[in-house]
Amino acid sequence: MPATSVVRAVTALQQGTNLSRQVLIRLLHLRPCMARVAVGGTFDPIHDGHISLLRRAYELGKDGDVVIGLTSDEMARESRTRRVRDFKVRERNLREVVRRCFGIEDAKIIKIEDQCGSSIYEDFDYIVVSPETLPMAKKINRLREKRNLKPLEISVIEYQLAEDHVRISSTRITEGEIDKHGRLLND
Repeated sequence: MPATSVVRAVTALQQGTNLSRQVLIRLLHLRPCMARVAVGGTFDPIHDGHISLLRRAYELGKDGDVVIGLTSDEMARESRTRRVRDFKVRERNLREVVRRCFGIEDAKIIKIEDQCGSSIYEDFDYIVVSPETLPMAKKINRLREKRNLKPLEISVIEYQLAEDHVRISSTRITEGEIDKHGRLLND
């Protein structure tokens, strides 16, 4: 039951409003007008592409709820040959970036063990993805449909490009090609 709906009902009662039982029940089940947004990733190392992804999520979830799914260690490492920091380190770094860039002190970060995370069974309005993860967002919507859940509105951010006009990626950063802002590094 959304907190804003409860507040509306309690306020009406405190003001002596004579509400019928049906009206009270409807008030208690009203969905708040605030969006609930899902975004996920490994976020290691965090770069300008991640910042763009998070910025869009916080724009859509303004005054709402943004849930950041951070991949578990197992998930982060199963498809990569490069080194990935431990979950706790990545979570701490992500919280610091969200605090510094968006002024959010209590970012909602959850551990995800698979590519869908909680987005296939929780109530979300949006999912924010990059072009690389767009196919997964479409799969999530197909899985939600099978569960009779409304589809998520998919918001795709554009790749952030490095100075060489190739997309910024964590792999390129860890290989020493570019920095987190896409500046080319001298060999």
